[in-house]
Amino acid sequence: MTETSSEFLTSHKPQQQLAGVTVRLVGDSGDGMQLLGSQLTSVSALAGNDVATFPDFPAEIRAPRGTRAGVSGYQVHFASEEIFTPGDGLDVLVAMNPAALVTNISDLKPAGIVILNSDSFEAKDLKLAKLEKDPRQTDLLKNFRVIEVQMTTLTRKAVEGTGLSVKEADQCKNFFAMGLVFWLYGRDVNPTLRFIDSKFKNKPDVQAANRAALMSGWNFGETTEHFASTFQVPAAKLKPGTYRNIMGNQALAWGLMTAAQLSGKTLFLGSYPITPASDILHELSKYKNFGVKTFQAEDEIAAICSIIGASFGGSMGVTTSSGPGIALKGEGMGLAVMLELPLIVVDVQRGGPSTGLPTKTEQSDLLMVMFGRNGESPLPIIAARSPADCFDAAIEAWRISTQFMTPVVLLSDGYIANGAEPWLIPDVSIMDPINVAHPTAQNGSPFLPYQRDENLARPWAIPGTPGLMHRIGGLEKEDGTGNVSYDPVNHQHMVNTRAKKVANVANVIALAEVKGSDSGLLVLSWGGTYGACHTACERAIASGKSVGHVHLRWLNPFPKNLKDIIAQFDRVLIPEWNSGQLRMLINSQFDVKATGLNKVQGKPFSVTEIFDEIERMG
Repeated sequence: MTETSSEFLTSHKPQQQLAGVTVRLVGDSGDGMQLLGSQLTSVSALAGNDVATFPDFPAEIRAPRGTRAGVSGYQVHFASEEIFTPGDGLDVLVAMNPAALVTNISDLKPAGIVILNSDSFEAKDLKLAKLEKDPRQTDLLKNFRVIEVQMTTLTRKAVEGTGLSVKEADQCKNFFAMGLVFWLYGRDVNPTLRFIDSKFKNKPDVQAANRAALMSGWNFGETTEHFASTFQVPAAKLKPGTYRNIMGNQALAWGLMTAAQLSGKTLFLGSYPITPASDILHELSKYKNFGVKTFQAEDEIAAICSIIGASFGGSMGVTTSSGPGIALKGEGMGLAVMLELPLIVVDVQRGGPSTGLPTKTEQSDLLMVMFGRNGESPLPIIAARSPADCFDAAIEAWRISTQFMTPVVLLSDGYIANGAEPWLIPDVSIMDPINVAHPTAQNGSPFLPYQRDENLARPWAIPGTPGLMHRIGGLEKEDGTGNVSYDPVNHQHMVNTRAKKVANVANVIALAEVKGSDSGLLVLSWGGTYGACHTACERAIASGKSVGHVHLRWLNPFPKNLKDIIAQFDRVLIPEWNSGQLRMLINSQFDVKATGLNKVQGKPFSVTEIFDEIERMG
């Protein structure tokens, strides 16, 4: 049982071809749904499909088993065409217990398939899910095709002889479910068999049990009468090149490392762990061989202060956090503004306020990173739009930071951070370098640490360079000399200069681009809403609507042509996972009356939600 098969197993049942499928796998946080989902994602990417995913974690670390609060899910959308979202309505829901079923069934399409672990519908399971009746005996499932499978029982039989206890055997049932889903959609089991062999190479009994459970699930699909056919999703026609599946936090970490290499800098990450940003710290800690230095600080204040020190010393300083941590970093971010040092503050947004919804997504930090510091302390703000885009956004953030000698905020969110999609691996050899110049020893003339170039950026002087001694600190500086100054006219000048420097970023970033019509209704989006907005606009345009779509990458400053674009349209719709923060900025800055489509449920927009609003607005 330990050899890896090389034969691609194919079903003998009839096949139906589909353009795309959305599958959601739900169960207890200990049921291995995230592993099941990640494997389905990987094998679908290997099959050539375009893939988009949406993991959904419970907020409690150890919520009681079988309860609604403990439900963990993973949604996978794989298709034969380019896709931009993890799917709207579900084609298949795999539910491992009643709590998972009742909290997710509303997203299943009419006539969709429900695969249930019927062994987990005992009286105690119903009680834990706060159900008075078995949902299988109500009208809840009347519009769906229900497949009941005794997954626990069948898994125990499959792993007999491996020496596992009953509890250990039950932990293999996610692989049984995985095998059944793989069979249903013609996925190759071999990559997962290799994964099992590698992951459990030091536990041969567990290795053998998981292999047996996977194949038992596949064989159940092939031999049962529940399914008359399988489904096939052909490979997508994507841009030629080498792809790999990548998650947003991983892409962001790799983008930061690439930016460091392109600029010839040592990457120093100072961070305090916080969901959903912690995986960036985890990922970067693996790459000491690239000169990456990671520091797990004792708190958020220490984290931001450590990267200020790193930046002052000539390194690429980066800190990562989420909303509560950004609030704590506020004073340090203001200090970095005063010092005019290049560094990156990554905010992976989550539901708030306070601890809020730590494992759910939101876009509610925009106004905080825009204004949430004392005094006049503007910062450039860039937002990634998808998991793969995090790579490019990180590089662009560092390019602007060094070019303008300013901290830059990079916004992501829980949806992007934990989602995954195919990433076209770039050719690093043709990527533009990030040119960083440091002043050298002075030839008798005094060094002016706040002397500015055409971008209003001051020189990045490395401590210890002969003749470049200068003062730093949070007190206001005299322009040019950097001496402490309480002069009111100088303070006004410095406030204006720092603001103008950030505004100058608009001179070098890309202009906003309209996709679709240049009149009628403008859909203006930012961050993780990109996929749903893009797809909804494409659908609306195909139906004859006059709709244009602009997705904003830079939120401060806005692209130089945004005002002119907005003026072309009669109506503006801004979908956001907040109560209207970008809408507030747009309406105040451009004197328009944009309409908001706002959602703060910890869940992303569906394409249908945005399309229906476009229809309503005409």
